[in-house]
Amino acid sequence: MNRRHFLAGSLLLPFGQAGWMARAAEAPAGQRRLVVIFLRGAVDGLSVVVPYGDDDYYGVRRSIALPPPGRDGGVLALDGHFGLHPALAPLLPFWQAGSLGFVQACGSPDPTRSHFDAQLYMENGTPGRGATSDGWLNRLLAELPGPHVPTQALSFGAQMPRILAGPQAVANIPSGAAAEKPLAIDRPGVNDAFARLYGGDDKLSRTFQQSTQSRQQMQADMAGGMMDDKEQIAANNGAPLPDGFPGDAARLARMMRQDPQIRVAFLALGGWDTHVNQGNAQGQLAGRLKPLGEGLSKLVTGLGPAFQDTLIIVMSEFGRTVHENGNGGTDHGHGTVLWLLGGTVVGGKVHGAWPGLAANRLYQQRDLAVTSDFRDVIGPAAIRHLRLPGGAAATLFPNAPNGGGAPVLVRA
Repeated sequence: MNRRHFLAGSLLLPFGQAGWMARAAEAPAGQRRLVVIFLRGAVDGLSVVVPYGDDDYYGVRRSIALPPPGRDGGVLALDGHFGLHPALAPLLPFWQAGSLGFVQACGSPDPTRSHFDAQLYMENGTPGRGATSDGWLNRLLAELPGPHVPTQALSFGAQMPRILAGPQAVANIPSGAAAEKPLAIDRPGVNDAFARLYGGDDKLSRTFQQSTQSRQQMQADMAGGMMDDKEQIAANNGAPLPDGFPGDAARLARMMRQDPQIRVAFLALGGWDTHVNQGNAQGQLAGRLKPLGEGLSKLVTGLGPAFQDTLIIVMSEFGRTVHENGNGGTDHGHGTVLWLLGGTVVGGKVHGAWPGLAANRLYQQRDLAVTSDFRDVIGPAAIRHLRLPGGAAATLFPNAPNGGGAPVLVRA
């Protein structure tokens, strides 16, 4: 390896090496966007969208059940059967406006209760097949029409997630206050030296020049508003706790509003593995949901008119046991709830077939059953929202069942 190639690799690595080797071009404004938020650790979907109208709910959750609407600490009424956790109150106006919907009893058909395996399968889009080398979001990028640019996809976090692994360009930027921390390449003397070294017209020089332009564009996007979110974000299995999510969400909204070239964004949040002291209206889970709801609200309001062209998907690797355990928490389960928020969402409704919580309706006698395969929900929703050809479904999720009974969740 010669010196120029070594330096180029060292230069690009802090930004997400694959993410900055793309073709720079202008993209028209008003394009459809997709944001995916992964709740790592398996969120308890039965406490997010609470089936308070199910006859068995209060019998299986004696200490962590949330009261019905109108009671102290009660859920926020949605449709007479389901209620929203009160910590998510900032999202209720979006439900009422018809831009927020849920799919209950959603998940992967694979039976694993391993966080590592389940997250891998949901990110590569091939349940049960861990050897798939790329992620479904990277495959989606290849299906987008028009020119591909270095900032077309953003990933917030310390490292590139599996869901975005693959040949398509992705920009990886830190979460929280670290996103604004200057790198060595930002110092004028260092940048000038590299500019002289890569001032030619060969492929490596063009890559450096595009990377520099992309870095400058990203800094301009992030500097487009007030940077008042200085929270120190604790790590949780590679993903930060949601405490700093409101700041990251506001930053992402600002960047997407200012840069129409950003088409896809991904964020992961940890802290959802509530084996102990889960709580109900108050407690550990409520403390996680509160900043999540606040962040989603900031993302929507920060996007402004661009929200009408944005689809936000919130997913998790699996749900949690129907019965609470002896430690006031819940253990690894199966079905959970998937969220959809956006201007094209068919909202104001809890979609999917509800299997019920009666003992004879549970998966393996312990978990909420999966009645909606996540691929049959996300695939059609993303394709319809982004106006991709129908054949893209086989690319995003190969070997998916493509169930004909899947509800229409997004308007074209």
